[in-house]
Amino acid sequence: MRIGYIRVLTVDQEPTQREIIMERLGVDKLFMDKYSRKNKDRPGMDEMMAFVREGDVLVVESFSQFARSMKDLILLIKELNRKQVQFVSQKESLDTSTLQGKFVLEMFGALAQLEHEIALQRQAEGIAIAKAEGRYKGRKPIAVDEERMAELYAAWKRGDTVPKLMMKALGLKPATFWRKVRAYEVKHGIRKE
Repeated sequence: MRIGYIRVLTVDQEPTQREIIMERLGVDKLFMDKYSRKNKDRPGMDEMMAFVREGDVLVVESFSQFARSMKDLILLIKELNRKQVQFVSQKESLDTSTLQGKFVLEMFGALAQLEHEIALQRQAEGIAIAKAEGRYKGRKPIAVDEERMAELYAAWKRGDTVPKLMMKALGLKPATFWRKVRAYEVKHGIRKE
């Protein structure tokens, strides 16, 4: 089945021209999102991604209609590949069923990774400069009530509670919770650093 997806960037813009293009491209079923800059939800995209299945062909007018960024494009196409759905972008002449299409996709992936690494490098440089100038303090550590932690830890070891309930009681996310558990165990000689 040939599936089409279009995204209308403003609520005032009429999708008619894009619908005509999709009709010319032989699309059997069309999914569409209308959104403003304030509302970035894409229910049409979600519905389309849930609908497509192995052997389908997803047709879009252009990358800009399909994805918000290079990273978004790569993730969406990876999900389509996982579902064994072919991706075709009319404007860029990209078809993931061809060798050239697969090559271009690999190039995009490499560029997205490079873009991510450059952003991380710039962030690290900015932090180093701010630290040197005395402006960077870092995140404030999350404080945990030691007494409450001791009570919950003892209850957990007795089998009276589970980590999920402990996280809720302490108001911590999983990564922070486990970091605090390690610190507690090191502090009380239960675990070596």
